[in-house]
Amino acid sequence: MSQSLAPAPRRPAIVAALCAAALTVIGLTGAAPSAQPAVPAAALPYQDPALPVADRVGDLLSRMSLDDKLGQMTQIEKDSLVPQSDLAAYRIGSVLSGGDSTVSPNNAQTWADTYDSLQRTALGTSLGIPLIYGIDAVHGHNAVRGATIFPHNIGLGATRDPALVQRIGRAVAEEMAGTGIDWDFAPCLCVARDDRWGRTYESFGEKPELPTSMATFVTGLQGATLGADPASVLATAKHYIGDGGTTGGVDQGNTQLTEGQLRALHLPPFQEAVRRGVGSVMLSYSSWNGVRSHAHKYLVTDVLKGELGFTGFVVSDWAAVDQLDGQSGFTGAEITKAVNAGVDMVMVPYDYKKFLTLLRGEVSAGRISQARVDDANRRILTKKFQLGLFERPLTDRSYTSGVGSAAHRAIAREAVRKSQVLLKNDGGILPLPKGAKLFVAGKSADDIGNQSGGWTVGWQGRSGPVTEGTTILQGIRAAVTDPSQVTYDRYGNGIGDGYTAAVAVIGETPYAEGRGDRPNGMGLDQEDLSTLARLKAGGVPVVVVLVSGRPLDIATRLPDWQALLAAWLPGTEGNGVSDVLFGDHVPTGKLPMTWMRGVSQQPINDGDGQTPLFPYGHGLTYGATPDPDPDPDPDPDPEPVPGACTAQFRTVASWSGGYQAEVTVKNTGTGPLTGWNVSWDLGGSTVSSLWNGSPTVSAGRATVHNAAHNGALPPGATTSFGFTANGPTGTPATHCAGS
Repeated sequence: MSQSLAPAPRRPAIVAALCAAALTVIGLTGAAPSAQPAVPAAALPYQDPALPVADRVGDLLSRMSLDDKLGQMTQIEKDSLVPQSDLAAYRIGSVLSGGDSTVSPNNAQTWADTYDSLQRTALGTSLGIPLIYGIDAVHGHNAVRGATIFPHNIGLGATRDPALVQRIGRAVAEEMAGTGIDWDFAPCLCVARDDRWGRTYESFGEKPELPTSMATFVTGLQGATLGADPASVLATAKHYIGDGGTTGGVDQGNTQLTEGQLRALHLPPFQEAVRRGVGSVMLSYSSWNGVRSHAHKYLVTDVLKGELGFTGFVVSDWAAVDQLDGQSGFTGAEITKAVNAGVDMVMVPYDYKKFLTLLRGEVSAGRISQARVDDANRRILTKKFQLGLFERPLTDRSYTSGVGSAAHRAIAREAVRKSQVLLKNDGGILPLPKGAKLFVAGKSADDIGNQSGGWTVGWQGRSGPVTEGTTILQGIRAAVTDPSQVTYDRYGNGIGDGYTAAVAVIGETPYAEGRGDRPNGMGLDQEDLSTLARLKAGGVPVVVVLVSGRPLDIATRLPDWQALLAAWLPGTEGNGVSDVLFGDHVPTGKLPMTWMRGVSQQPINDGDGQTPLFPYGHGLTYGATPDPDPDPDPDPDPEPVPGACTAQFRTVASWSGGYQAEVTVKNTGTGPLTGWNVSWDLGGSTVSSLWNGSPTVSAGRATVHNAAHNGALPPGATTSFGFTANGPTGTPATHCAGS
């Protein structure tokens, strides 16, 4: 989203008017007990949890008025509700907290109380349809002070560890559940192709296979089945589609690509999210060849909902529908264009009365059909039923005390150390000896806000002690044998030649979209340059820890540094950085972005013919020769081993000169597969891109081996890979072999 959690039992209640008794749930945080509505014997079919969800949805739809249905399609900012009773009066279906929306005091308990108060208001209508509450928990439950803040996505991409990302998703879901909030506007599955873009850090990487592999975050949030897990929250794949490919890296700009290029670069992560059952998709502010995503019926209805088979609901971005005509203020024409393109829920977020009046007028005039309204409601209500909101609408307070828990911070620290990318290590200066005398400097050495970045207790983030955690300086002092041997001065003043090394923790200060765009240079700021000059004059080796949301223009400075560690935006657990600096863990991170020699190379990406400072996948370690061409698949070309599997080829879409295909692999044996490969004759076509697998081509025949995340298949299980190709379409015979 722009500027804008679920338990076992996660939450009890149906309609207050239908309650026959009262249940009480004791808040485990010491708060007063929360009186919860009772769950009566099912008076109506939609209230019967034993019935299939589709039957419940159908029954509820048959009882809803037009106003009920239009309200479900409306999402509003929490702070716009004046009075709160408007939530019920206007049948509002969803509330969100924007990037700067908060509660006072800002803690998990207050968030839970706020959620429950709003939910009780929603339940007070005749049908008692619960609201669904959305928030941008993009690197932890980052609006809540004291929550665990994980590395931003660019750092997680450097880990090349989809299983870790799934565990992070689970931890985020548990912390959200502790505040009641049940819908996360994450993960961002953008493929960032220009580092000048201010949202680069929200991308897992520049090549589609990396964000695709990290779609495991969806499973972490939702669980294997939405609502079945004690802390299941709805995930959102965003921003559909091409927001990371705009010309010049301009936020909300225009992505100028052929359809084949768009599909090859930007569609695969969304295809994987849909395969994983993602509950919602948020559209992008950006345009594709001049047409805004929020008005693009072909991309939203035909491709996403039709071709990819997405059964969840599509939500707009913050006030994005109001941007369609380029002027401030909703119009009926904008609303009709977006809803008919496939938007199911509109993030208004403020003037809901005007929005609902206009929406009602467009439906009454027949410009938006009743069938389209019913389709949107069916999609939204299905997810509410699957989440269990009708049975368990209130916060499960057993999760509240877990917000910012030691267990979650341990996962975050693991993620930090696995995200560190060692780019230079002359003379093996790293790891630093724990008994060394060290001088630490730099504006980000002792600043939890800087190391957490944007979307941290505020939309744009800010420097300073914004939340609880461990700074990189604190991590260094905790790691050494004698903390008195560590001298710190932010600006580098007072350094002499008696130190083993100087550690400079420098880089970017917090920003989010818009303000984070850097079209006029990507170098270090004047404070960093002055600090580095003082350290250089001190005559001791300089180790640079670069805290940033993207590669920076540092090539001309690099000769002055004996070591360079890319720390990205690590979040609240700065001790994960010191884990690597002192060798408690060797660096294993690999670059998720190609690192430019200078800003004039932007955009620079793997395979584009430019010579980078550091290539995509680069990353040194201690005591080993680095892999000159790392790959996220640890075994990209295994020897084929016969096994019991089949492969079914399907042409998904075609256009002039090219096509997209999907191949489904199924384990037809009685034992598990640990890997597979599929081969077929290309018939004159050439593969232009491929996801969820590792391809080789020889003598006109393609062979695809499994990726790291989809090689293991139990009996009867399936997975798939997809590709785009230039040339004639067809349905070739495929051969599958497993191991």
